[in-house]
Amino acid sequence: MRDSEFEFIRSVVYEHSRISLGPEKRELVSARLGKRLRATNLPSLGEYCQLLQSPAAGDELGNLIDAISTNHTFFFRESVHFDFLRDAIVPEMSARARTERWPALRIWSAACSTGEEPYSIAMTLAQALTQWPWHVEATDISRRVLAKASAGIYEEETVAKVSPVLSRTFFQRGFGPQEGKYRVKAALRDRVTFRHLNLLEGEPPFTEPFHTIFCRNVMIYFDRPTQEELVARLARRLVPGGYLLVGHSESLSHIKHPLRMVRPATYQKPPGS
Repeated sequence: MRDSEFEFIRSVVYEHSRISLGPEKRELVSARLGKRLRATNLPSLGEYCQLLQSPAAGDELGNLIDAISTNHTFFFRESVHFDFLRDAIVPEMSARARTERWPALRIWSAACSTGEEPYSIAMTLAQALTQWPWHVEATDISRRVLAKASAGIYEEETVAKVSPVLSRTFFQRGFGPQEGKYRVKAALRDRVTFRHLNLLEGEPPFTEPFHTIFCRNVMIYFDRPTQEELVARLARRLVPGGYLLVGHSESLSHIKHPLRMVRPATYQKPPGS
Protein backbone atom coordinates (compact mmCIF):
# COMPACT_ATOMS: atom_id res chain seq x y z
CA MET A 1 0.00 0.00 0.00
CA ARG A 2 1.48 3.35 -1.06
CA ASP A 3 1.50 6.25 1.39
CA SER A 4 -0.88 8.19 -0.86
CA GLU A 5 -3.32 5.26 -0.97
CA PHE A 6 -3.31 4.87 2.81
CA GLU A 7 -3.84 8.60 3.31
CA PHE A 8 -6.73 8.56 0.85
CA ILE A 9 -8.39 5.59 2.55
CA ARG A 10 -7.89 7.26 5.94
CA SER A 11 -9.60 10.42 4.73
CA VAL A 12 -12.54 8.57 3.16
CA VAL A 13 -13.11 6.44 6.26
CA TYR A 14 -12.93 9.50 8.52
CA GLU A 15 -15.32 11.48 6.32
CA HIS A 16 -17.96 8.75 6.26
CA SER A 17 -17.61 7.23 9.73
CA ARG A 18 -15.32 9.53 11.77
CA ILE A 19 -13.17 6.49 12.56
CA SER A 20 -9.62 7.75 12.99
CA LEU A 21 -7.03 5.40 11.48
CA GLY A 22 -3.56 6.04 12.85
CA PRO A 23 -0.33 4.84 11.19
CA GLU A 24 -0.40 1.75 13.42
CA LYS A 25 -3.55 0.61 11.57
CA ARG A 26 -1.85 0.49 8.18
CA GLU A 27 -1.35 -3.30 8.12
CA LEU A 28 -4.90 -3.91 9.32
CA VAL A 29 -6.29 -1.63 6.62
CA SER A 30 -4.19 -3.35 3.95
CA ALA A 31 -5.39 -6.80 5.02
CA ARG A 32 -9.05 -5.83 5.09
CA LEU A 33 -8.89 -4.03 1.76
CA GLY A 34 -7.55 -7.22 0.21
CA LYS A 35 -11.01 -8.70 0.69
CA ARG A 36 -12.59 -5.72 -1.05
CA LEU A 37 -10.23 -6.07 -4.00
CA ARG A 38 -11.29 -9.68 -4.41
CA ALA A 39 -14.97 -8.78 -4.06
CA THR A 40 -14.75 -6.00 -6.66
CA ASN A 41 -12.38 -7.88 -8.99
CA LEU A 42 -9.94 -4.99 -9.00
CA PRO A 43 -6.23 -5.75 -9.45
CA SER A 44 -4.76 -2.94 -7.31
CA LEU A 45 -5.45 -0.54 -4.48
CA GLY A 46 -4.89 2.31 -6.89
CA GLU A 47 -7.87 1.21 -8.98
CA TYR A 48 -9.89 0.66 -5.80
CA CYS A 49 -9.19 4.25 -4.75
CA GLN A 50 -10.35 5.39 -8.19
CA LEU A 51 -13.59 3.44 -7.70
CA LEU A 52 -14.21 5.24 -4.41
CA GLN A 53 -13.88 8.58 -6.23
CA SER A 54 -16.21 7.59 -9.06
CA PRO A 55 -20.01 8.07 -9.36
CA ALA A 56 -20.34 4.30 -8.79
CA ALA A 57 -18.82 4.54 -5.30
CA GLY A 58 -22.13 4.54 -3.38
CA ASP A 59 -22.49 0.94 -2.25
CA GLU A 60 -18.76 0.38 -2.04
CA LEU A 61 -18.35 3.19 0.48
CA GLY A 62 -20.64 1.24 2.79
CA ASN A 63 -18.69 -1.94 2.11
CA LEU A 64 -15.46 -0.12 2.93
CA ILE A 65 -16.79 1.04 6.31
CA ASP A 66 -18.03 -2.49 6.98
CA ALA A 67 -14.57 -3.86 6.19
CA ILE A 68 -12.73 -1.37 8.39
CA SER A 69 -15.13 -1.53 11.35
CA THR A 70 -14.19 -3.86 14.18
CA ASN A 71 -17.17 -5.86 15.44
CA HIS A 72 -15.75 -7.94 18.29
CA THR A 73 -18.48 -8.68 20.82
CA PHE A 74 -20.09 -11.47 22.84
CA PHE A 75 -23.06 -11.99 25.12
CA PHE A 76 -22.85 -10.18 28.48
CA ARG A 77 -19.50 -8.63 27.63
CA GLU A 78 -18.33 -6.54 30.60
CA SER A 79 -20.97 -8.19 32.75
CA VAL A 80 -20.88 -5.61 35.55
CA HIS A 81 -22.86 -3.28 33.31
CA PHE A 82 -25.72 -5.75 33.12
CA ASP A 83 -25.57 -6.25 36.89
CA PHE A 84 -25.79 -2.47 37.31
CA LEU A 85 -28.70 -2.32 34.88
CA ARG A 86 -30.56 -4.99 36.84
CA ASP A 87 -29.68 -3.93 40.38
CA ALA A 88 -29.54 -0.13 40.14
CA ILE A 89 -30.99 1.33 36.95
CA VAL A 90 -34.17 -0.74 36.76
CA PRO A 91 -35.23 -0.11 40.40
CA GLU A 92 -34.38 3.60 40.17
CA MET A 93 -36.21 4.20 36.91
CA SER A 94 -39.16 2.02 37.96
CA ALA A 95 -39.63 4.16 41.07
CA ARG A 96 -39.39 7.38 39.04
CA ALA A 97 -41.81 6.10 36.40
CA ARG A 98 -44.73 6.61 38.78
CA THR A 99 -44.15 10.36 39.03
CA GLU A 100 -42.58 10.97 35.62
CA ARG A 101 -45.40 9.06 33.87
CA TRP A 102 -43.02 7.19 31.61
CA PRO A 103 -44.99 4.60 29.59
CA ALA A 104 -41.99 2.28 29.18
CA LEU A 105 -38.32 1.82 30.01
CA ARG A 106 -36.22 2.67 26.95
CA ILE A 107 -32.66 1.46 26.40
CA TRP A 108 -30.44 2.25 23.40
CA SER A 109 -27.61 -0.03 22.26
CA ALA A 110 -25.89 2.61 20.13
CA ALA A 111 -23.27 0.40 18.44
CA CYS A 112 -24.94 -2.98 18.56
CA SER A 113 -22.68 -4.93 16.16
CA THR A 114 -24.04 -8.46 15.59
CA GLY A 115 -26.65 -8.14 18.33
CA GLU A 116 -25.13 -9.78 21.38
CA GLU A 117 -25.27 -6.55 23.39
CA PRO A 118 -28.92 -5.59 22.79
CA TYR A 119 -30.07 -9.18 23.31
CA SER A 120 -28.08 -9.29 26.58
CA ILE A 121 -29.87 -6.08 27.61
CA ALA A 122 -33.21 -7.61 26.61
CA MET A 123 -32.58 -10.80 28.59
CA THR A 124 -31.67 -8.71 31.64
CA LEU A 125 -34.82 -6.62 31.36
CA ALA A 126 -37.05 -9.62 30.69
CA GLN A 127 -35.97 -11.07 34.02
CA ALA A 128 -35.92 -7.83 36.01
CA LEU A 129 -39.10 -6.16 34.75
CA THR A 130 -42.48 -7.87 34.90
CA GLN A 131 -44.84 -4.94 35.51
CA TRP A 132 -43.38 -2.07 33.46
CA PRO A 133 -43.12 -2.29 29.66
CA TRP A 134 -39.68 -1.93 28.11
CA HIS A 135 -38.03 -1.75 24.70
CA VAL A 136 -34.50 -1.81 23.30
CA GLU A 137 -33.39 0.24 20.30
CA ALA A 138 -30.25 -1.06 18.59
CA THR A 139 -28.25 0.76 15.92
CA ASP A 140 -25.03 0.30 14.00
CA ILE A 141 -23.22 1.85 11.05
CA SER A 142 -22.69 -1.56 9.42
CA ARG A 143 -25.60 -3.02 7.47
CA ARG A 144 -23.79 -6.36 7.36
CA VAL A 145 -23.75 -6.84 11.12
CA LEU A 146 -27.31 -5.50 11.43
CA ALA A 147 -28.55 -8.25 9.13
CA LYS A 148 -27.03 -10.87 11.43
CA ALA A 149 -28.29 -9.12 14.54
CA SER A 150 -31.88 -8.89 13.35
CA ALA A 151 -31.87 -12.56 12.36
CA GLY A 152 -30.76 -13.46 15.89
CA ILE A 153 -29.03 -16.70 14.84
CA TYR A 154 -25.75 -17.63 16.55
CA GLU A 155 -23.30 -20.48 16.58
CA GLU A 156 -23.33 -22.87 19.54
CA GLU A 157 -19.94 -21.67 20.81
CA THR A 158 -21.29 -18.10 20.93
CA VAL A 159 -24.38 -19.04 22.94
CA ALA A 160 -22.21 -21.15 25.25
CA LYS A 161 -21.22 -17.86 26.96
CA VAL A 162 -24.85 -17.53 28.12
CA SER A 163 -25.91 -19.30 31.30
CA PRO A 164 -27.86 -22.56 30.79
CA VAL A 165 -30.96 -21.01 32.38
CA LEU A 166 -30.97 -18.04 30.01
CA SER A 167 -30.11 -20.24 27.06
CA ARG A 168 -33.11 -22.49 27.70
CA THR A 169 -35.41 -19.52 28.31
CA PHE A 170 -34.50 -17.25 25.43
CA PHE A 171 -33.00 -19.41 22.65
CA GLN A 172 -34.30 -22.10 20.30
CA ARG A 173 -31.90 -24.88 19.43
CA GLY A 174 -31.51 -25.68 15.75
CA PHE A 175 -32.04 -29.14 14.27
CA GLY A 176 -31.32 -30.71 10.89
CA PRO A 177 -29.73 -28.09 8.61
CA GLN A 178 -29.57 -25.71 11.60
CA GLU A 179 -27.79 -28.16 13.89
CA GLY A 180 -25.21 -26.36 16.01
CA LYS A 181 -27.02 -23.04 15.82
CA TYR A 182 -29.33 -21.20 18.20
CA ARG A 183 -31.90 -18.52 17.48
CA VAL A 184 -33.17 -15.86 19.87
CA LYS A 185 -36.84 -16.60 20.51
CA ALA A 186 -39.34 -14.34 18.78
CA ALA A 187 -40.76 -13.05 22.06
CA LEU A 188 -37.37 -11.48 22.85
CA ARG A 189 -36.49 -10.46 19.28
CA ASP A 190 -39.74 -8.52 19.07
CA ARG A 191 -38.62 -6.31 21.97
CA VAL A 192 -35.53 -5.13 20.06
CA THR A 193 -35.64 -2.81 17.03
CA PHE A 194 -32.58 -2.71 14.77
CA ARG A 195 -31.82 0.35 12.64
CA HIS A 196 -28.95 1.51 10.45
CA LEU A 197 -27.44 4.68 11.90
CA ASN A 198 -24.26 6.72 11.74
CA LEU A 199 -24.04 8.16 15.27
CA LEU A 200 -22.34 11.32 14.02
CA GLU A 201 -24.51 12.12 11.02
CA GLY A 202 -27.81 13.92 11.36
CA GLU A 203 -30.18 13.30 14.24
CA PRO A 204 -31.21 9.81 15.41
CA PRO A 205 -34.77 8.86 14.39
CA PHE A 206 -36.05 8.72 17.96
CA THR A 207 -38.80 10.89 19.37
CA GLU A 208 -38.53 9.83 23.02
CA PRO A 209 -35.45 10.04 25.27
CA PHE A 210 -33.73 7.02 26.76
CA HIS A 211 -33.22 5.98 30.35
CA THR A 212 -29.90 4.30 29.54
CA ILE A 213 -27.58 4.28 26.54
CA PHE A 214 -24.93 1.62 25.96
CA CYS A 215 -22.16 3.00 23.74
CA ARG A 216 -19.24 0.75 24.59
CA ASN A 217 -15.86 0.30 22.94
CA VAL A 218 -16.73 2.82 20.23
CA MET A 219 -14.94 6.01 21.24
CA ILE A 220 -11.55 4.30 21.16
CA TYR A 221 -11.76 4.62 17.36
CA PHE A 222 -12.42 8.39 17.40
CA ASP A 223 -10.23 11.44 17.91
CA ARG A 224 -10.92 13.78 20.84
CA PRO A 225 -13.17 16.30 19.00
CA THR A 226 -15.27 13.43 17.67
CA GLN A 227 -15.50 11.87 21.14
CA GLU A 228 -16.76 15.15 22.58
CA GLU A 229 -19.31 15.55 19.80
CA LEU A 230 -20.56 11.99 20.26
CA VAL A 231 -20.96 12.23 24.03
CA ALA A 232 -22.82 15.53 23.66
CA ARG A 233 -25.17 13.93 21.13
CA LEU A 234 -25.80 10.93 23.38
CA ALA A 235 -26.34 13.09 26.46
CA ARG A 236 -29.07 15.02 24.67
CA ARG A 237 -30.91 11.73 24.17
CA LEU A 238 -30.95 10.82 27.87
CA VAL A 239 -33.70 11.64 30.36
CA PRO A 240 -32.48 13.73 33.31
CA GLY A 241 -30.80 11.23 35.60
CA GLY A 242 -30.31 8.75 32.74
CA TYR A 243 -27.13 6.73 32.34
CA LEU A 244 -24.45 6.38 29.66
CA LEU A 245 -22.39 3.19 29.81
CA VAL A 246 -19.06 3.14 27.96
CA GLY A 247 -16.41 0.44 27.63
CA HIS A 248 -14.09 -0.22 30.55
CA SER A 249 -11.16 0.65 28.29
CA GLU A 250 -12.71 4.08 27.73
CA SER A 251 -12.88 7.19 29.90
CA LEU A 252 -14.48 10.60 29.53
CA SER A 253 -12.00 12.27 31.88
CA HIS A 254 -9.99 13.85 29.06
CA ILE A 255 -12.92 15.43 27.21
CA LYS A 256 -15.57 18.04 27.96
CA HIS A 257 -18.99 16.60 28.64
CA PRO A 258 -22.14 17.31 30.69
CA LEU A 259 -22.23 14.01 32.62
CA ARG A 260 -20.95 12.93 36.02
CA MET A 261 -19.11 9.68 36.68
CA VAL A 262 -20.87 7.42 39.17
CA ARG A 263 -18.54 4.44 38.81
CA PRO A 264 -15.93 3.28 36.26
CA ALA A 265 -17.36 3.36 32.71
CA THR A 266 -20.74 4.57 34.04
CA TYR A 267 -21.90 8.18 33.70
CA GLN A 268 -25.12 9.93 34.62
CA LYS A 269 -26.89 12.98 33.24
CA PRO A 270 -27.50 15.28 36.22
CA PRO A 271 -31.08 15.04 37.49
CA GLY A 272 -33.03 18.18 36.66
CA SER A 273 -30.73 19.08 33.77
